[in-house]
Amino acid sequence: MTELAPAAGWILPDPPRLVAAPPATRGLLFRTLAQASRLFGRQQAPDVITVLHLNPRLFWGWLYFASRLMPFGRLPARDREKLILRTAWNCRSRYEWGQHVEIALRVGVSDAEIVAVASGPEAMADRHERARLQACDELCQQGCISTATWQVLTETHHEKALIELMLLVGHYQMLAGFLNSAGLRLEPPLEASLQAFQQRLDGQTHA
Repeated sequence: MTELAPAAGWILPDPPRLVAAPPATRGLLFRTLAQASRLFGRQQAPDVITVLHLNPRLFWGWLYFASRLMPFGRLPARDREKLILRTAWNCRSRYEWGQHVEIALRVGVSDAEIVAVASGPEAMADRHERARLQACDELCQQGCISTATWQVLTETHHEKALIELMLLVGHYQMLAGFLNSAGLRLEPPLEASLQAFQQRLDGQTHA
């Protein structure tokens, strides 16, 4: 099985560089938060949460900001997840990619759409969807959305949505750098979900 991956591969330092503290040392508030993960379809808090909590002073402020983008953002969930997936792909973050393949599937993004996101803006038939992915690529690669892309975005996005789109990509680009550098690996249930996705792709290729 050949895994869908960027041309340069995923960034995976070996061994992992940061490891979460034992659950008993995390404090009551954090343990309550971990239990609340079940509201979002997860049996336990993802490792990105527990590792970031190694720095509690930054963790709680980050968590509030991140939650304004996902899951409580105003962009349509399907658009949001495609942007996050494209950011993860651009940043070669397998952890971010695997986490959001699972979330994307849950909000109705198809296997074929995920493959199209990996292929890039040119794979999008709809010009507005193409512009969103193009904006993501430009932010990740040049740090600025081009005038041509911006003009297409403004046809369907008001100022608040444009700000959210830019901050969403920027946040997940920052987070991908953290995840890559920390060397986080997907949790077993998410790894299984990613492998099932890959097996479906392999089945379609050989059908």
